[in-house]
Amino acid sequence: MDERTKKIAVVTGAGSGIGRSVALALAAAGWAVALAGRRTEPLEDTARAAGPGADVLCVRTDVSDPHDVTGLFESVRARHGRLDLLFNNAGTFGPGGVALEDLTPEAWRSVVDINLTGAFLCAQAAFRQMKQQDPQGGRIINNGSISAHVPRPHSIAYTATKHAMTGLTKSLSLDGRPYRIACGQIDIGNAATEMTERMQTGILQANGQLAVEPVMDAADVARTVLHMAELPLEANVQFATVMATSMPYIGRG
Repeated sequence: MDERTKKIAVVTGAGSGIGRSVALALAAAGWAVALAGRRTEPLEDTARAAGPGADVLCVRTDVSDPHDVTGLFESVRARHGRLDLLFNNAGTFGPGGVALEDLTPEAWRSVVDINLTGAFLCAQAAFRQMKQQDPQGGRIINNGSISAHVPRPHSIAYTATKHAMTGLTKSLSLDGRPYRIACGQIDIGNAATEMTERMQTGILQANGQLAVEPVMDAADVARTVLHMAELPLEANVQFATVMATSMPYIGRG
């Protein structure tokens, strides 16, 4: 691909799971991809998986730290001069299986700091770059969740932040209109990643029972994100839901 037409992306949480799958799909499609995550080694594993011809940049980043986020986007600007896409993906479930009344304030804040504040900080930095650059504009895709619509038991911190992600997406879409900044959200259900291994061994249902749930390949999610990313800025997938076909979502509870 001609360097003058190459698209530039930042993917947070790129060291594993959905982030890795999306980063690899973008790289395979010819995008230059900045891989962001809290640990360098998994990012380097993603970079190796992209292959020797891929244009990737590993930047160790804690998205909840404003200084780290500033450094991430400064690194991308120094290398490429512009930004076309942010995939706002970094997130955590927090402590699993903890009842609402037992969730500590520290655990609550940790989930909010990563899932919500981290997403805001990255979106803010991307927005600034996209607004200032010439040609102006770009796209932000937020990773929501099925939990943005229906919660699981004992998931109050995760669920609350994913509902908040929907508000973040809508506000970014509105505030970005004058500057050709498009924002959409992908809500994902039961993609096979390290975070969802428990789905295949049994997970608590709304009726109190444990049940094994079907999963889908994370590559199916990546293809959807790639489609959203490669639309012209005059078009936008505002909200997309991608899930394992037979998971208990429609009719859950």
